[in-house]
Amino acid sequence: MSRNVEKARRNEAVLAYFLLAPSLLFLAAFTYWPILRSFWFSLHDVLLGDPRMFFLGAENYQRLLSDGLFWKTLGNTAFYTLITVPVAIAIALLLAVALDSKLRGMAIYRSAFFYPVMIPSVAAGMVWVFLYAPGYGPINEALAALGLPQIDWLNKSGLALPSIMLMSLWKYSGYFMLILLAALKLVPSDLYEAARLDGVSGWDQLIHITVPLISPTLYFVVIIGLLHSYQIFDYVYVMTQGGPADATNVLTFYIYQTGFQYQDIGYASTLANTLLLSVLALIGLIAVTLGRRVHYLGER
Repeated sequence: MSRNVEKARRNEAVLAYFLLAPSLLFLAAFTYWPILRSFWFSLHDVLLGDPRMFFLGAENYQRLLSDGLFWKTLGNTAFYTLITVPVAIAIALLLAVALDSKLRGMAIYRSAFFYPVMIPSVAAGMVWVFLYAPGYGPINEALAALGLPQIDWLNKSGLALPSIMLMSLWKYSGYFMLILLAALKLVPSDLYEAARLDGVSGWDQLIHITVPLISPTLYFVVIIGLLHSYQIFDYVYVMTQGGPADATNVLTFYIYQTGFQYQDIGYASTLANTLLLSVLALIGLIAVTLGRRVHYLGER
């Protein structure tokens, strides 16, 4: 009997590996191998299109310490992340709670809030370039109609990055909202009814009932938001090209500039590896802090 069980388990394992093989091969070819190759390039002086490689050791990593533009782009990326991720999740949570009702027409509102997610990033960036345009952009025309001075949103160092962040909030809050809305459907309605009978306000219900019960989904959304924020590239490329004076230059755009404009593949790989390590460190920090506060249904 035990031999039959062991044989059945062995067959199941073989079948599992067989079914996983295409995905594992894909990951190995397009994820793990490029990461290893990038680390190898970071130890060399490599130029785009030049087959020659000159070993440098840790010189590229030492170069980061004195690279002022690297620290500026890292600061811009961190600022973008620290603002957009929590604000987008807060907006998404409030929208999800507001739309989690049985009123007529709610499907239309849900579609309207989710619609920006479906717009291609490049197209969305071009639309917002038009909205921000000085002189004829709708935002500046509205300011002029109110008697306020017009603003060159994307060409002022202090406003360019916040302008991109506003567009990002508009585009991705709906995506987070849809995920949180699905999580709200799993929260037992009896809890809200009992809270209302006890005179608990709507805000207290949100803080003490909704948030704890959907905390696994919130945790997931935080991780997704973090990964998205560190991959920002298309908005910067379309809207500002990293300007003015590198005020909107972020790590991913700096990697693109170094690798494809300056053709320094070795240093670009060093920047990419640093970005990867930064994201992994942040995810580990979130797992240690927020991960311990996640409450799963049925957990005691």
